[in-house]
Amino acid sequence: MTKVTQKSKTIYGLKVRTTNEDEMNPKKQQIGSLWQNFFENIMPTFGETPPPLYGVYANYESDAQGEFDVLVGAEEVGSSEGRESIILEEGTYLCFPAKGELPQSVIETWGEIWAYFSDENCKEKRAYMTDFEYYISHDEAEIYIGVE
Repeated sequence: MTKVTQKSKTIYGLKVRTTNEDEMNPKKQQIGSLWQNFFENIMPTFGETPPPLYGVYANYESDAQGEFDVLVGAEEVGSSEGRESIILEEGTYLCFPAKGELPQSVIETWGEIWAYFSDENCKEKRAYMTDFEYYISHDEAEIYIGVE
């Protein structure tokens, strides 16, 4: 994990509003189908060389227990029809690398992130502004968690 300063940028794509509790319930979870919808309906609009993808978590109601938005998208718009946007807030982030088979390596890295911030000796405090996954290749991603 490394600490980085991120400049503001806009990500365009498809968005849902959910909670962590709902995502643990197979009847209520939305993030998996959001990704599927993006790959089926948006990815083809980018042509043969798609841009790097993002999974963005933003507009937190409170903390990990409240509602938040999830947007799957890219910096490039492609066709703007049906796209929503979220701004990645400028600020300080902790970057956690995820290497290996996707999405399993990302899921495992989120487990490490939850453990890191749950540790009573953790010196960082989550900002709950924007967090995001940045997909570098078919087997490598980075998860950025905004901190105060």
